Amino acid sequence: MEGLIPLVNRLQDAFAALGQSCLLDLPQIAVVGGQSAGKSSVLENCVSRDFLPRGSGIVTRRPLVLQLITAKTEYAEFLHCKGRKFTDFDEVRQEIEVETDRITGVNKGISSIPINLRIYSPHVLSLTLIDLPGITKVPVGDQPPDIEQQIRDMIMQFISRENCLILAVTPANTDLANSDALKLAKEVDPQGLRTIGVITKLDLMDEGTDAREILENKLLPLRRGYIGVVNRSQRDIDGKKDIKAALLAERKFFLSHPAYRHMADRMGTPYLQKVLNQQLTNHIRDTLPAFRSKLQSQLLSIEHEVEIYKNFRPEDPTRKTKALLQMVQQFSVDFEKRIEGSGDQVDTLELSGGAKINRIFHERFPFELVKMEFNEKELRREISYAIKNIHGIRQVTGLFTPDMAFEAIVKKQIVKLKGPCLKSVDLVMQELINTVKKCTKKLATYPRLCEETERIVASYIREREEKTKDQVLLLIDIQVSYINTNHEDFIGFANAQQRSSQVNKSAVGNQVIRKGWLTINNIGIMKGGSKEYWFVLTAESLSWYKDDE
Repeated sequence: MEGLIPLVNRLQDAFAALGQSCLLDLPQIAVVGGQSAGKSSVLENCVSRDFLPRGSGIVTRRPLVLQLITAKTEYAEFLHCKGRKFTDFDEVRQEIEVETDRITGVNKGISSIPINLRIYSPHVLSLTLIDLPGITKVPVGDQPPDIEQQIRDMIMQFISRENCLILAVTPANTDLANSDALKLAKEVDPQGLRTIGVITKLDLMDEGTDAREILENKLLPLRRGYIGVVNRSQRDIDGKKDIKAALLAERKFFLSHPAYRHMADRMGTPYLQKVLNQQLTNHIRDTLPAFRSKLQSQLLSIEHEVEIYKNFRPEDPTRKTKALLQMVQQFSVDFEKRIEGSGDQVDTLELSGGAKINRIFHERFPFELVKMEFNEKELRREISYAIKNIHGIRQVTGLFTPDMAFEAIVKKQIVKLKGPCLKSVDLVMQELINTVKKCTKKLATYPRLCEETERIVASYIREREEKTKDQVLLLIDIQVSYINTNHEDFIGFANAQQRSSQVNKSAVGNQVIRKGWLTINNIGIMKGGSKEYWFVLTAESLSWYKDDE
């Protein structure tokens, strides 16, 4: 179990060296607290050295991954200064300040890129802590107005991970219910399962008050409890009071205070170190199976990717050409499959490719035609004006619409088809461009090839778009230029007359010629002499009924 923390340390260093955030949720402890809550003093007490920058405003402006390792000699190493050992901890402080300013500038800005610091010492237990910027409310100097939100987002980025323990540092001389650290911890850990409470400044509480209920885990209970510590005051720090002397004073405070005497063995910085070491080790052990499973799945994925390029020799020109042709050919096949509808990856969430184009032709285009504005009253007025304008000064006495008026009105209606037709072409083109983008995703490993393939194919589609639009407009112009009145679907005079006679004939076949009451006398079939009936005489039949209903 002793090797678990160093193992996680090596993983953290490896991911930091790659310059990217760890995709694996590494078990770790994040230190959270408001400004001047005493976070820096807690960390320095754990190391027994003054090594953190101090001052007013936001001092910690980048996450500090602090790896404490038990060793016989005492020195520090930065991941960004490989091979250099720092034995003077004043130089460690200066290096943290310089490295912070290098990324964030000198305007008190913040950055989520961590600084990795490893400290070897006989006075520490193996432990890894991440010191995060203190929660602030008001921007200082050239800080952006949303600095509070930026810090909050950075803290949440760390503590929202399930494998991260939260060390919530809160000063005892403020109301625990208003603790910034506990508020943030509560948001991501409402049950208090992975939060460890640290109460600082117990020696600065008002006379007659104490934090006994909090430390006994009665007021705002956490599963992992609270630990009280007494840090050096600003006066002690300015006076260069030795941390070892401060730890002795802390021990004396708990043993002599009536409210904390009974729990003195469970208070103080040495106990905090011991608890954090134990908690982190147990936490790593508990999360190890899931962590290992996730690591193995990612390893298999990477090995599969490596296998593809196993025999790839980048300097071989023939191999490059062959690989290029294969990728372009694959793009062509994928594009064709998406249009023809025989793709190996079927989209179940939305229509795409050929299916969407089919929908444009059979649903969207007819819908656009139906949507065309048609005002019958306006059309009648246009017909009237056209007829009158063609007759000019002469009196309009004709029984039939003049050909010129008819053509003028009909051509105007045909021209209206241009809008829906051109819109359909635009929709089809857009879907083709989208299909190209989806097919080039497989070329994402080669950004330049992906970009050029997309550009060339898209430009070719746009060229065809212009020609397609010209062809569509030509077809409409052909329809406008000549109206074939002899077509069987065209209702001209002859067809109109023929249809009218057919309608009249069918109407006459059902026409009632006469109806009314008639009396029938002395006919045997009537049984009983004369009787009145309601008769209906049509062109095809004679019927009689009991009454007129």
